[in-house]
Amino acid sequence: MSVQGRVVVVGEWICAGTAPMPVYIVATDFDFWHELAKADDALDVDEEAVLNDDGHTFYVPFHGLPANRPFWPDSEALDSLTAAKAAAESRLPSPVKWR
Repeated sequence: MSVQGRVVVVGEWICAGTAPMPVYIVATDFDFWHELAKADDALDVDEEAVLNDDGHTFYVPFHGLPANRPFWPDSEALDSLTAAKAAAESRLPSPVKWR
């Protein structure tokens, strides 16, 4: 199972001190992990989907992002762009320059 989303922010970090690598933040209009648990009948009784006031969830795909193709949400569901940027930055070995 993979997800269609919309890239909302692109950044760049440096791998091994020399190679620039992209990092993406993708927005969806549903919580992938919540829907997956629901489909598997594995939701906790009071578990809610992670959606912001605009009805979006943000993810950081760490395994690349093929153009115009579904992606796999490697991160947890995040309710803000700020939280998604922080999640990306916390998992990468060098600072991110966001565009």
